[in-house]
Amino acid sequence: MAVEAEVLNELHRLRTRMPQLTGALAASVDGLVLAQDMPDVQPEGLAALTAAALGVGYRMVDLTARGAFCELLVRGAGGYVATYAAGPSAVLTLLADDRANVGRLHLEGRRSGARIAEVMATRRTSRENAPALLADGTPTPPAPPTGRALGALPVRIPRQLRPQRGPEYGA
Repeated sequence: MAVEAEVLNELHRLRTRMPQLTGALAASVDGLVLAQDMPDVQPEGLAALTAAALGVGYRMVDLTARGAFCELLVRGAGGYVATYAAGPSAVLTLLADDRANVGRLHLEGRRSGARIAEVMATRRTSRENAPALLADGTPTPPAPPTGRALGALPVRIPRQLRPQRGPEYGA
């Protein structure tokens, strides 16, 4: 079964388990849609915004020394938008109405994020094991290791110096 179909099946199962969900989206950390089950929302736009929010989330947990990014929750007057890490190369975004149990939302979101991460790891492993061929049919030379998955955000972002202000700093 194709990876996209497996991810879409997981999104359908998630929405079945939690009827308060109004949409589910799996995207790459670069903002590309992997699979979506969102009848009322433009998935490409949400995937791009998710990637931007993910970048901000990574920076926030890094700057505040809170460990690795796990999830992000936004509450609006009409419900919730929850984003969960799904391995190093994917992210899961869920839309829930205002009646949703936030604890259950987190529980189901984390489980589905872990399942999607497994599917993506399988895809990455099978792609790495498949021999790549050049136009003349010869195998391509192996690429040098980069240390992280293509499109994955850096684990550590260096802290930036900020100018100090106030009377004790001469300002």
